[in-house]
Amino acid sequence: MHYDASNPLIIQSDRSILVEVDNPRYTEARDALAPFAELEKSPEHIHTYRLTPLSLWNAAAAGMSAQAMLDVLDRYSKFPLPSNLAADIRELVSRYGRVKLERVARQGKEQTPPSSLPPLRLVCDDVPLLEELARQPRLRDYLGKRIDRHSFLIEPGHRGVLKQALIAIGYPAEDLAGYTEGAPLPMRLRSLTRSGLPFHVRDYQRDAADIFYAGGDVRGGSGVIVLPCGAGKTIVGIAVMTLMQRSTLVLTTGITAVKQWRREILERTDLTEDQVAEYTGETKDIGPVTLATYQILTYRPDKSEEFPHFQLFDQRDWGLIIYDEVHLLPAPVFRVTAQIQARRRLGLTATLVREDGREADVFSLIGPKKYDVPWRELETKGWIAEATCAEIRVAMPEPLRMEYAVAEWRHKYRIASENPAKDDVVACLLDRYPDSRVLIIGQYLKQLRQLRKRFNIPLITGQTSNSEREDLYDKFRKGEVRSLILSKVGNFALDLPDANVLIQVSGTFGSRQEEAQRLGRILRPKSSGEAAHFYTLVSRDTREQDFAHHRQLFLTEQGYSYRILDGAEMLEETRAAG
Repeated sequence: MHYDASNPLIIQSDRSILVEVDNPRYTEARDALAPFAELEKSPEHIHTYRLTPLSLWNAAAAGMSAQAMLDVLDRYSKFPLPSNLAADIRELVSRYGRVKLERVARQGKEQTPPSSLPPLRLVCDDVPLLEELARQPRLRDYLGKRIDRHSFLIEPGHRGVLKQALIAIGYPAEDLAGYTEGAPLPMRLRSLTRSGLPFHVRDYQRDAADIFYAGGDVRGGSGVIVLPCGAGKTIVGIAVMTLMQRSTLVLTTGITAVKQWRREILERTDLTEDQVAEYTGETKDIGPVTLATYQILTYRPDKSEEFPHFQLFDQRDWGLIIYDEVHLLPAPVFRVTAQIQARRRLGLTATLVREDGREADVFSLIGPKKYDVPWRELETKGWIAEATCAEIRVAMPEPLRMEYAVAEWRHKYRIASENPAKDDVVACLLDRYPDSRVLIIGQYLKQLRQLRKRFNIPLITGQTSNSEREDLYDKFRKGEVRSLILSKVGNFALDLPDANVLIQVSGTFGSRQEEAQRLGRILRPKSSGEAAHFYTLVSRDTREQDFAHHRQLFLTEQGYSYRILDGAEMLEETRAAG
């Protein structure tokens, strides 16, 4: 291989990869890396990626070979690859699937009773490896009797916790044990929506659904679809439901999301109103398709008690469970998910990043990443709006600078986030986009109430009643209200397709997933074809500015760059123009 010093990658023996942002081949190298490498840092000129076991296993589960990964690194590297790298990648990639979970073959005409799950076996052709795994303390309690040299009997109820233990040890299992079919539910997609508008599933949405379903083969039926907000993840879920034709449980982030899912299902399929039920804090109906919130599932009157609503998982013979916004899946739901591995499971998300570090649990309990498409690719094809991102740095007033300087470390972030000087920048941006649909979103209610008072813009928080929320969202869609202020309730499940400017005045520390969710609020393609504008306001020389770099990691990986603007200069320009 002839290495070219003009290439953008510097690949190091610790499996880190440095990428030159200003290199002419940066974009193509970034897109080629994304399926199997994870972005760690993204300052101005050099971005750092890392090859992690999980990033390599996700790529392997999606069918990418170790050699294909090495070919990418060869193609874009400035220098010869470190001598250990090829062996490391091949070794890690080979670990996925060396251990398999399968159903135990029935003997003769022996039938499994309908009320029980068929027994499973853990299979490994590498006998010394199987012996080593069998002696692992975290694994041995889940192994049943020895069947033969290559396999152990496994209780069906241990399927989830066994997969968690195996991935923690470093040998993620390929789950080929299949699923219970679930109760039949005939349904079809409409060619015209109930409103009479033409409807068809986009090519990438159909591809995602088909890859997940895999023709009903045991290699399909569980996993995660990664698509940007605004790209129609709900449509992918509905397309999977029509492929499955089975009773479905949909778990999502809140009542607003439940209402949106119900609206979309009834609009785009031939299911009737009485077939699509809601199970929330407001109503607890169960039907062939049931839509529930994570909040109701994780509710319990006392921390010493069990979760009373977990019984929902056993209320019907579900053939499919959909986890919407799987990156927000609460920890208690992982526990019950470990117990229902015989159900097909679909995770939908814009980002696999979890702030609690439980990406491995998503991999083992929901399934590996099955489909991913770069945000920029969908933007280029017009499926999501073209977006520009800017970070506006705002100086703090002198008295606040002193308050910040002497504050305890844990209070500094909030002081910086609530910087009142940001309000003038918001005013400047509202003047800049007088005819746009603007969302202002933030973390702290005191700050948001001040903005509501100054600009007379409606505010929606967690305390806003569902009926009032829906009324305001409807007025926003119709153009009767052109701006809204949102607390964290605006991070997900908002169907506001005409919103094209988002002003983020504060956020949750360094949350990459929140940054992705918030940009996603304005990415739905506009009928006018206009671009979307995402502004994040940050107090200069504070902890908030440090966290902003980390928040932007995920979007940088997707191809978005942040212009850095000066708040004082913006205000001066506005005064000069006015």
